[in-house]
Amino acid sequence: MLTLGCHLSASKGFLHMGKEAVSIGANTFQFFTRNPRGFKVKELDIDDCEKFTEFWKEHDGGKIIAHAPYTLNACSADEKTRELAYMIMSDDLERLEHVPGTYYNFHPGSHVKQGVEVGTDYIVGLLNRIIRPEQKTIVLLETMAGKGSEIGRTFEELKAIIDRVDCKNKIGVCLDSCHVFDGGYDIVNDLDGVFEEFDKVIGLDKLYAVHLNDSKNPIGSHKDRHELIGKGNIGMEAITAFINHKAVRDLPIVLETPNDLPGYKQEIEMLRSVYKE
Repeated sequence: MLTLGCHLSASKGFLHMGKEAVSIGANTFQFFTRNPRGFKVKELDIDDCEKFTEFWKEHDGGKIIAHAPYTLNACSADEKTRELAYMIMSDDLERLEHVPGTYYNFHPGSHVKQGVEVGTDYIVGLLNRIIRPEQKTIVLLETMAGKGSEIGRTFEELKAIIDRVDCKNKIGVCLDSCHVFDGGYDIVNDLDGVFEEFDKVIGLDKLYAVHLNDSKNPIGSHKDRHELIGKGNIGMEAITAFINHKAVRDLPIVLETPNDLPGYKQEIEMLRSVYKE
């Protein structure tokens, strides 16, 4: 079965998101752990978490994805910014223990002229501080488009982080179709080759989730501009092949297209119609 959903607002809690997801035919979803452009967070409602867990089980829901704020930068040149990232991510992981089995996705960050090696050192240091062997949540590094000094455009950059994380069973990758395309990986004309390269460099066993987005820009643009499914430079034919590929067809796939709830419902229906059971 295709595990497919979209990004939802967490403002009304987990149970509300679960019901919204079911209402549009989704069996997974993603949400921001706190303000995506800031760091404010609501007090955790344990009762809501428990009700959601039961509701989601009743509706055969799949893994869900928590997304760290965009403004978090684990490899900033500023020590205070890095320490803030540590406090936020530590708090997020503690809170997610009340929703067992959730993935926690974050953008590796921007080294801001320090160089990839220095930035990687900071990211690894932070991950080894926050990840505990006993935690239920798996932390995911997101593939990036390569804007500015972003770390994570290449599979090699992600591998350099993963290889040095102590708790190997708690770290993985979330592959964004728009990001890898904008980053220069040709998922339109050489999809098999891209996944073969991912497997050779990182290992497909480390691929846990997918962000499914078309791209407003051509391959290698490093722009990171999401487009509606089938309306961008990746296109419907390539996206159909992508969701049916053995590397991702059984993973949770989350839409981050520029859409509203009815629009997501239409995209979910369209993608389910081209998925080969």
